[in-house]
Amino acid sequence: MNLKDRVAIVTGSGQGIGEAIALRLAGAGADVAVVDLNFPLAEQVAGRVRGLGRRALAVRCDVSRAADVEAMRDRVLGEFGKIDILVNNAGIAGKNAPLLEIGEADWDQVISIDLKSVYLCCRAVLPSMLVRKYGKIVNVASIAGKEGNPGLVPYSTAKAGVIGLTKALAKEVVTQGVYVNAVAPAVIETPILKQLTEQQIAYMAAKIPMGRVGKPEEVAAVVHFLASDDSSFVTGQCYDVSGGRATY
Repeated sequence: MNLKDRVAIVTGSGQGIGEAIALRLAGAGADVAVVDLNFPLAEQVAGRVRGLGRRALAVRCDVSRAADVEAMRDRVLGEFGKIDILVNNAGIAGKNAPLLEIGEADWDQVISIDLKSVYLCCRAVLPSMLVRKYGKIVNVASIAGKEGNPGLVPYSTAKAGVIGLTKALAKEVVTQGVYVNAVAPAVIETPILKQLTEQQIAYMAAKIPMGRVGKPEEVAAVVHFLASDDSSFVTGQCYDVSGGRATY
């Protein structure tokens, strides 16, 4: 799973799962574009990547806006000359409430950040990957996209969309050297949990047979495999990182 001299973009990598992924890929030899809406956090993670002996670029980007995403891509290509790996990790939980209490603005925000952003980032990097006939795209979905979590209808819908996008896009580029996969974590111990109520977290954690929440590093390990050449016969898949919650 050597990633020496690969160039990776990791969105939402200023903290949590994204930070763990950025550091894991850097530890395997990749240069990393640390992309986040919170630039100070991105800078901190970029500094940690450099501390591992790899090149890093911190980029502030609103991944729900096409102009921001295209500008981010251009900066990465200008700095590193290529893009080998894209990890679409940026996301929010959104409002924790029954559907009848979800306004149109609440819905649009979650769908834009959690689903539209994946489309925008994939569309932005694919041309250069297809020219080089090489690319690894890993989308961070969620177990909520398979099973649905009450009180999180927009989030569950967006993550189901990420899984569908992954499978469809993988088939489009399957013979062109680009691999597209997803991971579906269950509850992971990250700052996103602050957006949820204790009852919501307890509901989700109670469904995990392993009896605990996951760690960001455990998700990063699976992403690392999918971003590496060791996953040479794997595409269009959604790998659960769920402590046994889902087995399909």
